[in-house]
Amino acid sequence: MFDRPSSGDPRVPGSERALLIQVDFGQADLADSLEELRLLATSAGAEVVDTLVAKRGSPDPATFVGKGKVQEIGAVAAAHDATLVIFNHELSPAQERNLERVLQCRVIDRTSLILDIFALRAASAEGKLQVELAQLEHLATRLVRGWTHLERQRGGIGMRGPGEKQLETDRRLLGVRVKTLKERLARLSRQRNVQRRSRSRRDVLTVSLVGYTNAGKSTLFNAMTKAGVYAADQLFATLDTTSRKVWLPEVGSIVLSDTVGFIRDLPHALVAAFHATLEATAQADLQLHVVDSASHAREEQIVEVNKVLHEIEADGVPQILVWNKADLTGLPAAVERDEYGKIRRVRLSARTGEGLDLLRQALVEFAKENSRGMDAPLADNGGADEADPDTQPG
Repeated sequence: MFDRPSSGDPRVPGSERALLIQVDFGQADLADSLEELRLLATSAGAEVVDTLVAKRGSPDPATFVGKGKVQEIGAVAAAHDATLVIFNHELSPAQERNLERVLQCRVIDRTSLILDIFALRAASAEGKLQVELAQLEHLATRLVRGWTHLERQRGGIGMRGPGEKQLETDRRLLGVRVKTLKERLARLSRQRNVQRRSRSRRDVLTVSLVGYTNAGKSTLFNAMTKAGVYAADQLFATLDTTSRKVWLPEVGSIVLSDTVGFIRDLPHALVAAFHATLEATAQADLQLHVVDSASHAREEQIVEVNKVLHEIEADGVPQILVWNKADLTGLPAAVERDEYGKIRRVRLSARTGEGLDLLRQALVEFAKENSRGMDAPLADNGGADEADPDTQPG
């Protein structure tokens, strides 16, 4: 039988009524993973009506959960009038199709849910291109026995052609669109590289905010720059990279960039599609790794962020941990140093502003140590906080 940890409260009138499914294969972080799925679902605008947990030794090839469990899911979905079933796992196209046939409602997996949130949040032209590319590359993996119109195209006026199967036509058209998107994103990436080389020649220090989604990166970015970037207590509130110049006494201006947050099991198609955006992280002089210090899963979240940084070849960039949300832990703002006297961690609250001066001090210290041998201050903008126009949401 399924365990039923809790029933969701209706929160979004008129939204899709979603039933969440978690299969326990013996993982230790089951509760955290399930809560994250709930946050993902509500971030996508769904109303979570119930959550079911089942134990299995391994996934069922046909339905992931087994025939008997599918019947139980169907009964609970019918009782709650659920229109959507979300699995906190990656399903194969065949498993999705088999589940939908029995449950008579839409079934999606974790990857599809994250892609949907990214599509919902993308604001800039580049962000939308990257999301579309990720969606199409994910769709390409579903074009294997996943569509029902696989018969040969019928002949007749206007329908005579080379006799391609519909699947082959879809693959060809999808491939053309993917190629176009990659070319456009490559041009944007080249433009951004020109801007970075210009900054490098001017010896402007570049700092990138990284961290788990909802760790408070955008709130910290706004506190440091007064930029007014959208920040909300929800997963993936920020997708588009935004950069601002920040004036620091003694060293002049640095460029601070805010970008998309990471999450466990981040779909590879998303990482690949957002590679151009994430280059800002890989090519920065310093990463501020923002951590939700109030989360009991913070250590696991640090590991997940570092996994993605490794995947995008950004794990060699110097890093300072920013222990955010100190106001929720009751601990005072502070700076921690390693055995060599270098700052390794800054504890602060981006929301209240406590400890921001310590972070600025840490940045000044790093800038002085990494000023590329120059005696003069880093290039400045006369004390103003400027936007980098080519990295703004549009």
